[in-house]
Amino acid sequence: MKTANNATERPQNFLTDHDVYLFREGSHSRLHDKLGAHACTVGGATGVHFSVWAPNAKAVSVIGDFNDWNNKAHRLQPRGDNSGIWEGFVASVESGTCYKFHISSLHHGYQVDKADPFAFYSEVPPRRASRVWALDYEWNDGDWTARRRDCNALDAPMSVYEVHLGSWRRVPEQDNRPLSYREIAPLLAEHVNALGFTHVELMPITEHPFYGSWGYQTTGYFAPTARYGTPQDFMYLVDFLHQAGIGVILDWVPSHFPSDEHGLGFFDGTHLFEHADPRQGFHPEWNSAIFNYDRNEVRTFLMSSALFWLEKYHIDGLRVDAVASMLYLDYGRKQGEWIPNRHGGRENLGAMEFLRNFNEAVYRDHPDTQTIAEESTAWPMVSRPTYAGGLGFGMKWNMGWMHDTLKYFQQDPIHRRHHQGQISFSIWYAFTENFLLPLSHDEVVHGKGSLIGKMPGDEWQQFANLRSLYGYMWAHPGKKLLFMGGEFGQRREWAHEESLEWHVLQYPLHDGLQRWVGDLNRCYRAHPALYEQDFTGDGFAWVDSQDWEASVLSFLRHGKRPEDTVLIVCNFTPQPRHNYRVGVPASGYWQELLNSDAVIYGGSGAGNLGGVEAAPVATQGYFHSLFLTLPPLSVLYLKPATSA
Repeated sequence: MKTANNATERPQNFLTDHDVYLFREGSHSRLHDKLGAHACTVGGATGVHFSVWAPNAKAVSVIGDFNDWNNKAHRLQPRGDNSGIWEGFVASVESGTCYKFHISSLHHGYQVDKADPFAFYSEVPPRRASRVWALDYEWNDGDWTARRRDCNALDAPMSVYEVHLGSWRRVPEQDNRPLSYREIAPLLAEHVNALGFTHVELMPITEHPFYGSWGYQTTGYFAPTARYGTPQDFMYLVDFLHQAGIGVILDWVPSHFPSDEHGLGFFDGTHLFEHADPRQGFHPEWNSAIFNYDRNEVRTFLMSSALFWLEKYHIDGLRVDAVASMLYLDYGRKQGEWIPNRHGGRENLGAMEFLRNFNEAVYRDHPDTQTIAEESTAWPMVSRPTYAGGLGFGMKWNMGWMHDTLKYFQQDPIHRRHHQGQISFSIWYAFTENFLLPLSHDEVVHGKGSLIGKMPGDEWQQFANLRSLYGYMWAHPGKKLLFMGGEFGQRREWAHEESLEWHVLQYPLHDGLQRWVGDLNRCYRAHPALYEQDFTGDGFAWVDSQDWEASVLSFLRHGKRPEDTVLIVCNFTPQPRHNYRVGVPASGYWQELLNSDAVIYGGSGAGNLGGVEAAPVATQGYFHSLFLTLPPLSVLYLKPATSA
């Protein structure tokens, strides 16, 4: 039983010997059910069982509202199994109570108050305490979860709308405050469905002390940020999106964490979660700490965090941030600033093992979800199974495609003829990984300007160029991701303290661009040729990639059925081209599915009057040809009229 001042008794079998074994082995994936703060009853008294891993502590106590933050009132006791876990029960602690762990280290008299690494909820930053909280919620997304496997399959359409919740839309009448989780739910669902996106990707909502980090400097790996509401409010947002048929991908950051005193850094007076040597444990570019993936307990902490979001919050996929920084010991470092692995190489063997174990655990326990790697190098087999030697991710961001494509479109069209290889090169490696094509937040911050601002020419040409970029992107093999604001051509660079420029939709060119994005998504989802075989060469064939003089590309996308074929023709100059001949594999009438130069999108209205009859003229390896009008700075989608 609990003594007058000290928490000495733990609930029977709350943390079992088997749990401790798995924890120390590095294979426990549900630590969130065991460590942290959990309501329970002991000896007839209701209260909370607290537990924390602090193997180098001399003493640990739980402090909070219930004891006036007195670090002598409720001391925890170390387990007698050398696990380094301290625990205890405190009666009469209620939901919502704020608390921290006061840790006195064995080393150098160090003392500190730490937030709970396993807390489900925290105070609203800049306040830093954890809060006792239960995750009860009645979900209503059964229809979605029943068909989620099909929606997340690699041969399904995936068009992702990336969102920063705090700046998507604000309330100017109320001191420009962000929307809450519950307020944003119907608005975001309506917008995403109106534009035909299949998923949203939320930039990190895990608790973070500095708003300007956008969530990428995480302190609460099990807590949605309290800035926008409670855990149940976030569940409501996910639930609402699911009921609207929209998948939810969460940005997750197991690569580094901030050095804020209440966080994970120097947790028990030692470098517990991070490497002690700054050549391994400190990230010079981000001024943050790097997880020690060689420590079993750290790997199981991160593994539990990943599976926690999939289980408790019904998240449909995890986009893993900064994978390259995890894989390379010399990432962002000069010669002599890093320590080679035991073989003398620059690969982080512990991170490799963790990522493989993480992916195996996700697909074992939640096979209808996806993991997506933001990996910016040529590391091989990122999205290949672990049994085949890969890292086991479902998909990988195609950063090479993004860089080459944006560089090409930033060229004045008169010079694009000299850069044809830049726009076509991505097909050479398009099927080496399961790629997702990203135009993310990273491309519209830190002085890079907006997407529309990158486009050359006058205002009309800028919008025509951006429509062409999107048309090419949605036709290119790979899943799609577009950052918020890009759908309507926001002019200014993204600012996390401000709302998107929704007012520009009153102008025809902005409104037309948004119509184009919506029609692209609807066409994409309606035609299996555009998504079924994204990750195999069977789904793609060049018609002509060599017409560099005209800066024209033409190619075919194929579905699994022979009749599922779509032709894409891109004219990347402002010069319209008449009677432009393109070889096609079928006779008959080819219907014009999309034309980025249509008047409703802000274009000039040039085109092919809805379609073209194929002529029996052999060219480019095909027995039939289309004689097309290629509008200026345009992308055309056509299909045989006989196809479904």
